[in-house]
Amino acid sequence: MKPTLFVLAAGMGSRYGGLKQLDGLGPNGETIMDYSIFDAIRGGFGKIVFVIRKDFEQDFRDKVLSKYEGHIPTELTFQAINDLPEGFTCPEDRTKPWGTNHAVLMGKSVINEPFAVINADDFYGRDAFAVMGKWLSELPEGSEGKYSMVGFRVCNTLSENGTVARGVCAKDEAEMLTAVVERTEIMRVDGVISYKDENGEWQPVGEETPVSMNFWGFTPDYFKYSEAQFVEFLKENIDKPKSEFFIPLVVDTLINNGKATCEVLDTTAKWFGVTYAADRPGTVEKIQALVDAGEYPNKLF
Repeated sequence: MKPTLFVLAAGMGSRYGGLKQLDGLGPNGETIMDYSIFDAIRGGFGKIVFVIRKDFEQDFRDKVLSKYEGHIPTELTFQAINDLPEGFTCPEDRTKPWGTNHAVLMGKSVINEPFAVINADDFYGRDAFAVMGKWLSELPEGSEGKYSMVGFRVCNTLSENGTVARGVCAKDEAEMLTAVVERTEIMRVDGVISYKDENGEWQPVGEETPVSMNFWGFTPDYFKYSEAQFVEFLKENIDKPKSEFFIPLVVDTLINNGKATCEVLDTTAKWFGVTYAADRPGTVEKIQALVDAGEYPNKLF
């Protein structure tokens, strides 16, 4: 069975100033998602599932899904802040989504095979999809608790226009993830890559440190673990308006309690994306350079 690609496209785009998932950046108006789907198809993925907000469903169907007809099967699922487990009610003052792993939970009803998770607004590159597609396709049937992530080097994932959020990783000699901690503010401070810790202090991190760009590989058992952990998360955090249920939080817990392993798939690829509006011109330029080099056709779909 071919793996599925699960695209997280429900982000509010608050820092970028709009629905960046629908922003045309390629020479014929292609979105970053278009390049991800193109790379996923040639990387061996068999289906694409998108999680979006219900309020821009029609726009998404018209501008995005229609392009992929005849190329690869697609499905939609929806993330809403009031979609919580039984016994929990979303606080009235909550406006922020519950985070990436809450979005992942929205795929439970439509994904029954090994799957990869990516952000809609990150350009990962052809190699990342080839590596992940191969890894997922080679999993023994019925595998559980065997996960993976594409580990980008932090020096290749920064924005020149502000801080970025990354899962800072540690791995052992067997390339297995031993810890991952979501750091929501990473940037160069006086030339040194640093993250802001829980006390608001900047801490240096090595240039080659692997980080998660939210390109994960999972088997379907990940959903049941996520559901259980989300309940525990809500017990402690439901009244914290900015709290988020991140993928690294779940993965780190599963590794530490021995329920899962996560292989770090190394890549030297350089990330780019549109975290900020000022990132847009550089992203357009980088995509055009890849087209000019023959990495992508001038028109994808």
